[in-house]
Order: sequence, then structure tokens, then C-alpha cells
Amino acid sequence: MGGRDTANRQRFGFEVLTRRLATPADAAALAAFINDAFLVEAFFKIGDRTDEADVLEHMRDGEFLVVEDSNGLIGCVYVAISRDRGYLGMLSVDRSNQRQGHGRQLVEWAESHALARGCRFMDMHIVNLREELFPYYQALGYRESGTLPFDDSGRISRPCHFVVMTKALSA
Repeated sequence: MGGRDTANRQRFGFEVLTRRLATPADAAALAAFINDAFLVEAFFKIGDRTDEADVLEHMRDGEFLVVEDSNGLIGCVYVAISRDRGYLGMLSVDRSNQRQGHGRQLVEWAESHALARGCRFMDMHIVNLREELFPYYQALGYRESGTLPFDDSGRISRPCHFVVMTKALSA
């Protein structure tokens, strides 16, 4: 993935991680990475989570924040800004790097990214069937704030909806 010249580098243990914004040249690799991370949703979702065209479309409305090490992509998260609200989605961490704090760090980076752009709140949509995610995000300060329909009904094998979770952001 390109764009290393404007990257932030941080040392975690012995490994140097690179944080940067994704570019359109990253779209195909991001789509494959996100699809791999979202295989856990195969119990209700038919087909891939995204594709290159969808990632490029998301890039028109927001940004993908990525974290890499010397072996490649470790994680990514999508962030979109609308007035005083940020939206966080497609949080993905490589399976071999999970349970090491990368997801939490990506969420914190997304929040600080949105806060720096004037956001007072961060929202996310979680499929109600992903019950294991609710305690995780609640521990990060998110609270249920509503529901939305799952509008991709042709690609699901069982009924579901989104639960909107929101966090007030502060400096």
C-alpha cells in the first residue's frame, strides 16, 4: 500500500507501525482485507462485504485510516464526517493481529480524527446479530441510540437490523 511518505510511525514492542490515510490506489487491497475480516458474518451475510468500487465510493464521502507493519496491512477503519457527527465503520483487523489492542487503537484514532474536524459525536451501525460486539463497543464508551433497517435484504440469509451506537467525543 502506498503513501508512506506522509505516514505517522509508532513503535509497539519491537515492531514499527505506520498509520496513514488510504489512497484510491489502496482500494483493491482494502476491499480484500475488509472481506477477509468480515468472513465472521457469513452466518447471515451472503457474499462479500465490499468490493473495490464500493471502497472507492466510500473514499468520496470519507476516509479509510490504515495501520501497517513491515509485513503489510494490520487494520483499517472508515470514517466519514457530517457537520458535528462522525461515522465509524468497516473496522477490520487482520486475524493474526487481533486481541492485541489494534482495534481499540483504530477506534481511538478515528475518534481523534473526527474530533479534529469538529465532530462532537461518533456513530456506528452494528448488525444486531453480532452480539459479541456490543460489550466491546460499550467498554469503549458507545451506547445504543437507535435502530436502522438492514437495507441489503437480497444478501442476507436471516432477518437482521442495525443498532446505532453513539459516543460523545471530548478533547
